[in-house]
Amino acid sequence: LTGGGTGGHITPLLAVAEQLKRQAPNCEIVYVGERGGRFGELTNSPLFDEVYQVSAGKFRRYHSTSLLEKLVDFRTIALNVRDAFRVMIGFVQAWFLLRRLRPRVVFLKGGYVGLPVGVAAGLQRIPLVTHDSDAIPGLANRVAGRWAMRHAVASEPGTYPYPTDRTVEVGVLVEASYSHVTPARQKQYRKELSLPAEGKVLLVTGGSSGAVRINTAIAEVAEALLSAHTDLVIVHQAGKGKAGIYGGYTHERLHVLEFLRPMASYMGAADVVVCRGSANTIAELAVQGKPAIVIPSPYLANGHQLKNAALLAEQGSAVVVQEQDIENTEVGLHAALENLLSSPTSRDELAQRLHKTAPENAAEKVASLIIEVAR
Repeated sequence: LTGGGTGGHITPLLAVAEQLKRQAPNCEIVYVGERGGRFGELTNSPLFDEVYQVSAGKFRRYHSTSLLEKLVDFRTIALNVRDAFRVMIGFVQAWFLLRRLRPRVVFLKGGYVGLPVGVAAGLQRIPLVTHDSDAIPGLANRVAGRWAMRHAVASEPGTYPYPTDRTVEVGVLVEASYSHVTPARQKQYRKELSLPAEGKVLLVTGGSSGAVRINTAIAEVAEALLSAHTDLVIVHQAGKGKAGIYGGYTHERLHVLEFLRPMASYMGAADVVVCRGSANTIAELAVQGKPAIVIPSPYLANGHQLKNAALLAEQGSAVVVQEQDIENTEVGLHAALENLLSSPTSRDELAQRLHKTAPENAAEKVASLIIEVAR
């Protein structure tokens, strides 16, 4: 199993690994991740029999940046050149690693590390299976996918740039720890996390790495929210090195951490979630049935989060705030939070609509596909 760069590429692998162990108890699962990656606590799972690391790099392709801006952005160009060498080194490392391991099948979830591992597997004619959560495949899957025997995808196969006879719709991968949250289960989560049993909990997360724009916006309105809602607790996953976003401001009902684990428990304890628009996060919210304010990143290549958020807005299954409007007094983050925190009915309606879109048994389907290809 390989994938990484963000926690959103790694946590789905845990779901697949769990199902593989259930369906084929004697299988040996090896995880190949990014050398120096930030998510070692995720990859230390007992579901992985062995863990290896190879060099990897990020190719920065910002959706909202004009061609002229890209041409004069020398810092980004330099970083991309540096990371291109890292990818080449990672390819050599992956090549020799796969020659030694001789896996029956390689499963590619995408992300930085997926590119060198996926290409090495393809060139060695090792059976390859990919999975795409978003409607537009990422770079790793687009490049390595040409060698894939099966493409597992989140939605209608015809919308993906893959041969339809090798493409299977399975849904978005969600860890087994996510399930529909009843009021009783929500109280249990709060007890486990030492959060108040009564009152409201707001969870803020910009993803495993944090999002500076969301961090700044919530830091600007936190004091006003806590003053207006005396039963409110804010739990904020700020990202590594970003927990100081509040400066000297502290409050007994404000909890700021770099990384939250287990996220399923924190999300389950929440009444409202502020988050980015990744397909994985949306699927997790849908499974649990949580009202959310989604702020899609406008910077990612192909604008896939913008497309995800547009679908949510069309369904009426989440409140969508565009990043350029985040400070707008009428349609910005503060206004959206006030509306939801003040209206249990609105929260319930959003939660019910989103829960209806929850994926079913995606990890089980992917595990079956991997076993089929391995045979």
